[in-house]
Amino acid sequence: MAMDARPTPAIAVETLVKRYKSALAVDGISFALPAGSVTGLLGGNGAGKTTTIAMIMGLVTPTSGTVQVLGAAMPAQRYRVLHRMNFESPYVDMPMRLTVRQNLTVFAQLYAVPDVAERIATLAGELELTEFLDRPAGKLSAGQKTRVSLAKALLNRPEVLLLDEPTASLDPDTADWVRARLERYRVEAGATILLASHNMSEVERLCERVIIMKKGKVEDDDAPARLLARYGRATLEDVFLDVARGRGERREVAE
Repeated sequence: MAMDARPTPAIAVETLVKRYKSALAVDGISFALPAGSVTGLLGGNGAGKTTTIAMIMGLVTPTSGTVQVLGAAMPAQRYRVLHRMNFESPYVDMPMRLTVRQNLTVFAQLYAVPDVAERIATLAGELELTEFLDRPAGKLSAGQKTRVSLAKALLNRPEVLLLDEPTASLDPDTADWVRARLERYRVEAGATILLASHNMSEVERLCERVIIMKKGKVEDDDAPARLLARYGRATLEDVFLDVARGRGERREVAE
């Protein structure tokens, strides 16, 4: 019998369901993300994006279906891979009274990062944190908090990076700065990135694949250029609105 030579996906989701009492948050979705890929996860409020990410992280137990990350079943085997993953969101605050350095030190120790002081110093230089490393997190601007959050997410050099609206509320210059560093990290580390965002230009720039969710289901899943061709649209924002509002016709796109 021939062996299956296909590489194991970095993230594999199979018929995943999450129900909260009478609410069906995620309704039987499936997808697999190859190692080193960058995928956008789109959907309006209540589409199931955040619940999906939480199940991939092993923070929420699926009602049914399976999630595997780097070959480990989540959440049962999350202890095998949590040190190889990380998460970033501007909606998750660090302890406000601790300084940036103290916060990063705590997270580095949680991830068993070797040479903590050296790793923090390296990230501080790369992400322009040095001047406020010893400032309390509660005294930072929105842009500074985002850079610190990104540093936290990169502390353990993750192979899988989950991002939830990483540039929300940032000015265009700071948002572009964040995107450039994410691109650089993905290239240098060969990391797999799953990006949930409402910023369509950001998704078009960063992502080679887009998964669009609606009411807990996957409505479409393809490369940005193929989605534009399929819906006859010039921008991914128009494609998103077509899917969200159930308007427009999908065209056949040649392979």
